[in-house]
Amino acid sequence: MDRLHLMTVFVAVAEAESFAGGARRLGMSPPAVTRAVAALEERLGVKLLNRTTRFVRATEAGQRYLDDARRIIGEVDEADEAAAGINAEPRGHLAVTAPALFGKMFVLPGIVEYLRRHPAMEVSALFVDRVVNLLEEGLDVGVRIGELPDSSMKAIRVGSVRRVLCASPAYLEKHGTPADLTALPVHTLIAASAVTPTHEWKFGQGPGASSVRVHPRLTVNNNDAAIEAALQGFGITRLLSYQVAAFVAAGQLRIILNEFEAAPMPIHVLHREGRYASAKIRTFVDLIAARLRGDSALN
Repeated sequence: MDRLHLMTVFVAVAEAESFAGGARRLGMSPPAVTRAVAALEERLGVKLLNRTTRFVRATEAGQRYLDDARRIIGEVDEADEAAAGINAEPRGHLAVTAPALFGKMFVLPGIVEYLRRHPAMEVSALFVDRVVNLLEEGLDVGVRIGELPDSSMKAIRVGSVRRVLCASPAYLEKHGTPADLTALPVHTLIAASAVTPTHEWKFGQGPGASSVRVHPRLTVNNNDAAIEAALQGFGITRLLSYQVAAFVAAGQLRIILNEFEAAPMPIHVLHREGRYASAKIRTFVDLIAARLRGDSALN
């Protein structure tokens, strides 16, 4: 059998953790998929999958081969696109991910503009507040806030954000503006677990870094709720600067104690750097990077 075909079948089975699931994904019969994986293992002389009646899992050697096979298949697809002239006009499907609120506020408008420019394209957007592995979840482009671990991804820095303390003018007029961090615990605090998952709020940087143990009266699991509570004058909250930029500009919220802020967190656009520049990825990354770099809330 063709080696690339065997790789493709193996990747489908390993990702689905099922021969039947891999067969459905490829439009093949389960026996044909089973024969293909067996032929690949025989060719390589190594066991790639552990099979039981309940699950199929890649062996240690199988996991290494899976990573390499994904890369090789991706490069072949990119070479086919280049040879077919697809680099001239983006077409096909693009999968993009970003943090939930950031995606809604900054990435979604870019996606809409991109789709209007390129009518032959389709986009799937995954906006979630967790670190997404682009390779494992089959995504093409990701926007990440925070320092990046070493990876094979190409990263383009497009801006930065800060963790800020803010409250409504009405709250501050009624309860006073804290003069320093030691005054925070006596105020009504609103915690957004998506931004600060613990009740140990860290401030400053380097030798001057410090932390404050807080006891929020209200803890919410999403940033929109924390913003709404602060807008209603309930208390002081800690959020990312882009999340409250519009409300600060409108005078509905006021940033306080900014002299104690930690170092800004970088924003990067990530994508897999292949041998060939796929038109759909290149054009989207260029567009979204330009939009983010040009936004005053991020720079």
